[in-house]
Amino acid sequence: MVCTYCSGKTSVTNSRLQKKINNVWRRRLCNDCGALFSTQEHVDHEKTWVVQYFDGSFKPFQRDKLFLSIYKSCQHRSSALPDAQALTATAISRINPHIQSGSIDVHKLTSEVHAIMIRFDTSAATHYKAFHSTTIERPRK
Repeated sequence: MVCTYCSGKTSVTNSRLQKKINNVWRRRLCNDCGALFSTQEHVDHEKTWVVQYFDGSFKPFQRDKLFLSIYKSCQHRSSALPDAQALTATAISRINPHIQSGSIDVHKLTSEVHAIMIRFDTSAATHYKAFHSTTIERPRK
């Protein structure tokens, strides 16, 4: 990795695995200018996962799309942004075991998110279900 300040080579001075969100935190030191900075290393799910829809089509998984649907459901809360960020991270970690060959069924995806939201805020879960009712309730053909 290169330094964010001078583009020089860096070395890792500390590294920690964050198991809950499956990230690696690293503290880096620039060999040229001596700057210290932190980085986060995580899996790029958008390049590795696809969502299978009822018609048999596949579309790339989009973390931002998931985040926005959760955020819109939580807008009645004063802490909507941090809540949506945490719920999105939780949803991705809960979805991960259901990924088979890089693919997840849209019904499984929306059902898992809805189940997470029910435990967090029933009003937000109701809002989420209203906009995703066809994928939550209708089983895959």
